[in-house]
Amino acid sequence: MIKKRKADIILVLFILLSVIILWLIIEFVVKKSGNDNQVLIKSDGEVICQLPLNVNKSVTVEGYKGGYNVVVIEDGKVSMYEADCPDKLCVKTGNISKTGETIVCLPHRIVVEIKGNDREVDDIVQ
Repeated sequence: MIKKRKADIILVLFILLSVIILWLIIEFVVKKSGNDNQVLIKSDGEVICQLPLNVNKSVTVEGYKGGYNVVVIEDGKVSMYEADCPDKLCVKTGNISKTGETIVCLPHRIVVEIKGNDREVDDIVQ
């Protein structure tokens, strides 16, 4: 009985350590921050605008059925500053600044996403 308990503890510690390592890899290798990143704003699947992350700007976006959201780019971070949706989860998301991070407003069908530069080649298909 004691050996089984010890093996369970080792397994749990191994899984926990694996999760921490994977999180660190994703956070610091996959999600890159940089001044050459772009902010992509989509409304109902269509790209409304694409702006550089290193320029301070405020954009009001009209969403689905006349709703609006205010997207603010400031100091290399993007946030949904204001929205007239009922739950305001998009506003509560806070700032994003790394490649792949998104802010989504489901009622207005608005997505704000940070895209990295396309200068790096991921794969070559022949």
